[in-house]
Amino acid sequence: MRYSAWNVFKEGLKEQRGWKPAWRSPDPQQSYDVIVIGGGGHGLATAYYLAKSFGITRVAVLEKGWIGGGNSGRNTTAIRSNYYYRASARMYEHSLKLYEGLSKELNYNVMFSQRGMISLAHSLHDLELVNRQMNAMRLNGVDAETLSPAEIGRRVPILDISPAARFPVLGGLIQKRAGTARHDAVVWGYARAADALGVDIIQNCEVTGFQRGPDGAVTGVETSRGRIASRKIGVAVAGHSSRLAEMAGFRLPITSYALQAFVSEPLKPVLDTVILSPATGVYMSQSDKGGLVIGGGLDLYPSYAQRGNMPVMSNVLGAVAAQYPSLGRVRLLRHWAGIVDVVPDSSPIIGASPVPGLFLDCAWGTGGFKAIPVGGTMLAHQLATLNPHPLAKPFSLDRFTTGALIDEAAGSGIAH
Repeated sequence: MRYSAWNVFKEGLKEQRGWKPAWRSPDPQQSYDVIVIGGGGHGLATAYYLAKSFGITRVAVLEKGWIGGGNSGRNTTAIRSNYYYRASARMYEHSLKLYEGLSKELNYNVMFSQRGMISLAHSLHDLELVNRQMNAMRLNGVDAETLSPAEIGRRVPILDISPAARFPVLGGLIQKRAGTARHDAVVWGYARAADALGVDIIQNCEVTGFQRGPDGAVTGVETSRGRIASRKIGVAVAGHSSRLAEMAGFRLPITSYALQAFVSEPLKPVLDTVILSPATGVYMSQSDKGGLVIGGGLDLYPSYAQRGNMPVMSNVLGAVAAQYPSLGRVRLLRHWAGIVDVVPDSSPIIGASPVPGLFLDCAWGTGGFKAIPVGGTMLAHQLATLNPHPLAKPFSLDRFTTGALIDEAAGSGIAH
């Protein structure tokens, strides 16, 4: 049923008894044209675009837990395209444009709020990087403007921009089209739309191994709910990509880390943008419910633990208190950790794996949420055509043997 004001009114006359579940819970079939492992945003978006763009509807999304229970629900929901290299900028800008029309396309409000994102400069070196990045973004066709300390002070009055500030503010960079979206709404929107096109979303179905033919190509998967056959399999499991690769018999240049985030008690509106301090690694926005959503740097040791620890919490919240003195007595409501898959050049891996028939969408590091629409688009194109999407060609796995790396850690100064 289409979501609309008219249908809400009509169902209200019937005590809201006519709504159907947003997606089915089918048992797995014996075989599919395509299997997508991972029921997060990337996996569900891949299934949706396979059905919508290529007419491939015999698709199963296999999720070992519940959809959106992994990294899609464990991030800070920032969406931006402020990257340095042309290949990255084209890819993330395409994702941002898809987000701009996503609620209408999915008939589901993903609550995308383009409130802008400000990156602060705390030193002359930071200012040089801000100007360099603004020039690169504009050359790549991405909106970007620099801000003076006074302009930043007007936009973010809770930020300490005084001369005596612990972290002085010398300027900043803003991308006005950046923003945030509701993480579970993005997942649920893609799930509902994919299900409506015939995709089977199978939760509580853990993949435990791969079946291979005499030629080495995949022929299916072994799962906690039995064997399922398919000659095309996509893997979109974020921080657990290296584990799936190990099952399939190859290694990825990925190290998995925990990335913590925090939410405060609800406050009156105090922050109407996303703001990042490269000096402290802290970034923050305010949710529609009033909670401050706060993120920091990685836990600098490999881990699959989806929980936080006191040293990182102390560093992040200490930086918040130093930069935003009026927030010093705000209480935390909860915090969590997502597992991110980081590679040496901090750019994603999209495309073929060393195993025929098995394709990858991984290594997004801390940037997977903003890339959900484009990640699904690119993996769906690869699975449907067996050729890489034009945006995905620079991000193939073989760049780690050819040396054609796209080092966004150095280029755009991202934290991973």
